[in-house]
Amino acid sequence: MRHIFDSHAHYSSHRFDADRDALLAALPAGGVCGVLECATHSGDARAALALAHRYPFVWAAVGIHPESLTDETAATVAVYGGDWRAELAALRPLFDDARVVAVGEIGLDHHWPIPAGEQLALFEAQLALAAELGLPCSIHDREAHAEMYALLRRHAPRGVLHCYSGSAEDARWLTAQGLYLGFGGTVTYKNARRTREVLAVVPREQVLLETDCPYLAPEPVRGTRNDSRNIAHVAAVIGEVWGMPAQAVLDLTAQNAKTLFKL
Repeated sequence: MRHIFDSHAHYSSHRFDADRDALLAALPAGGVCGVLECATHSGDARAALALAHRYPFVWAAVGIHPESLTDETAATVAVYGGDWRAELAALRPLFDDARVVAVGEIGLDHHWPIPAGEQLALFEAQLALAAELGLPCSIHDREAHAEMYALLRRHAPRGVLHCYSGSAEDARWLTAQGLYLGFGGTVTYKNARRTREVLAVVPREQVLLETDCPYLAPEPVRGTRNDSRNIAHVAAVIGEVWGMPAQAVLDLTAQNAKTLFKL
């Protein structure tokens, strides 16, 4: 028995084009009970929503990722010429669909040369939209902790910091403020000591498991295309940290996801 809820996936990625439907159809037999498919711009938002309507265990998050501001293949650039305000307005009707349960993937990214002012304005606009709609956010924070944490203190959104990479000290106040933290394949890597320290101190009821598939496959399948079934490896490592069976980790984190996304 498995009870895997993947709180952050990208099955709309072109890397699943060859076998997307066959793979998704096989997930329940692999123990998967839920998937949050996260859009990164308006182009894959409709694809994410289509998957959510095709598979009863899939729900969608709709939003504009900061990388879409400079990615020439993203609709933000290819269709809207970088006018994310027009794109966000065009996305608005999608939130009327009951299969959309979050605003995401949104956030800040200082790893790539993305204009700081634009991505900050985009992120704040989407935080405001989430507050208006009463929806949680799926939040991307890459090498932007200082700015991100200042905004989270100011706006106090509901949601999850996906692929959490901060410290145990910051994890304490983030969870005290009500945020959930997402953990995936990196937990299983040899250099994951800091992440395991975080897991040892955060409230277990505010931990979600994720893949960020097709990326970040865990050991022992690192380097392959990731999918939701591999969360079993993540749960096994977290179970060691928490001193509980992997199955109990899966059960708890699946319930956590259902609580956050009101499923």
